[in-house]
Amino acid sequence: MPDEPTAMTTFYSLIGEIQDTPVSGSTIRQLRALTRITDLFVAGSGGYSKQQIELFDEVFKALVAVIELKTRVTIARHLAINSDAPERLVRAFAFDEDIAVAGPVLRRSAALSESDLAVSASTQSQGHLYAIAQRQTISEMICEILIGRGERDVVHAVAKNAGARISDRSFRDLVLRAGDDSQLALHVGSRRDIPRHHFLKLLETASAEVCSKIVAASPQFAEAVQGAVTEVVDEINLEVRDRSSAHAKAKKKVRRLKYWKELGEAKVQAAARAQDFEQAALALSVLARCPIEVAERAVLSENPGAVQVIAKAAGCSWATVKSLLLMRAADRRLSKMDLDRARENFERLETRTAKRVLEFYDARRNATTVARLPIVPQPTTNPAALAAMNGRTH
Repeated sequence: MPDEPTAMTTFYSLIGEIQDTPVSGSTIRQLRALTRITDLFVAGSGGYSKQQIELFDEVFKALVAVIELKTRVTIARHLAINSDAPERLVRAFAFDEDIAVAGPVLRRSAALSESDLAVSASTQSQGHLYAIAQRQTISEMICEILIGRGERDVVHAVAKNAGARISDRSFRDLVLRAGDDSQLALHVGSRRDIPRHHFLKLLETASAEVCSKIVAASPQFAEAVQGAVTEVVDEINLEVRDRSSAHAKAKKKVRRLKYWKELGEAKVQAAARAQDFEQAALALSVLARCPIEVAERAVLSENPGAVQVIAKAAGCSWATVKSLLLMRAADRRLSKMDLDRARENFERLETRTAKRVLEFYDARRNATTVARLPIVPQPTTNPAALAAMNGRTH
C-alpha cells in the first residue's frame, strides 16, 4: 500500500483538480484526474478493509456528482468506449441517476460486471433498464430482470435485441405479454431463437395481421401469406417443424420405438415428465393416429379437454394425462381442484367417443381447412365428451 500521508495528499490534490478545473476544455483533464484517483485506490487495494472499499465507492459517487452535468455526459461517453477504463470509475457513472450520464456506459461499457448490471436492472429507472436492453449481448439472468421489471419500451428493446439470451421462462412471459401487444408479438415471433412450442402459442393467439407480418418477415414463409390465418399457422408450423433439430431427433426416436413395437403410453408419460414437448406431442399423435399439429395444439392448449380427448383415443391412463397437463410448455397452472375436475371428465369419456371426435375433426379440417383444436361434433350428446372438450364438470 502506498505511503498513507503521500497518498492522501495526492488524493486531495486530485479532488481539487476535478472540482476547480474550468468547464471549458476540462473533460480530458478531469477524466485523467479521476483515473489517477482510481489508480491510487488500486495500488493499495490489497490493504483496504471492506468498509474502506465501500467508502471509496461513495467517494467516487460524490466526485462524479460535483462535475457539471454536461461534462459528466461527455466523460461518460469517453468511458463507454474505453476498454481500459477503471471499473470503479465506470460503475460510478453507471449508477448516476441522470440517464444522460449513465446511459452511454450502461449501453456500451465492457467494464461493467454481471452483478453491476443486475443491481442496476433491479433498482434503477426505466431509462436505465432501456439502456441495458440495448447492450450488444445480454445474459439470461439480466433478460429475466428486464422483462420482469421493464415497461413496454424496455421489453420491446429486449425482444428486438438479437444479442439477448432469452430463457424458456422469459419467452413464456413475452408470449403472454404479446397477447395484447401486436408489435411485441411481431418482435418475438421474428426471433430466430424462439422455441417452437412458444412460437406455436404465439401464432395461435396473434391476429391475422400479425401472423401475416411474421410470415412476411421470414422469406421461407412468404408463400403462406395468401392463405387464411389457420392455414398460415399450419404452413409456418410445417416449415419450422421441418427445420427443428429437436423435432427431427424426436421423430427419429419415435420411429425407432415404433419399429421395435416399443412405442407406448410409457414413452408419452416419460416425455411429458421430462418436459420434452417434441417427443411427447409426436408420440401422442402416433398413438392416437391424428395429425401432429392436432397433438401439438392439444399439448399447448389452455383447455385441458383437448389433451384428454387425444390421450383417451391413444389409450393413455389418467397418470399420463396428468403429466401432459402439467407440462410447463402450456403454462396451465392447474390447481388441485382443476386436476380433480379434469380427471373426472377424463374417466367419464369413452375411447370410442374420443376417436369419433378426432375423426369428425379430421373430416371437417380436410373439408374446410379450418384448423382449430378438436370441436365436439354436433350429433354427439355424450356428456363426458362435451365435458372433456369444454373443461366442465356435470
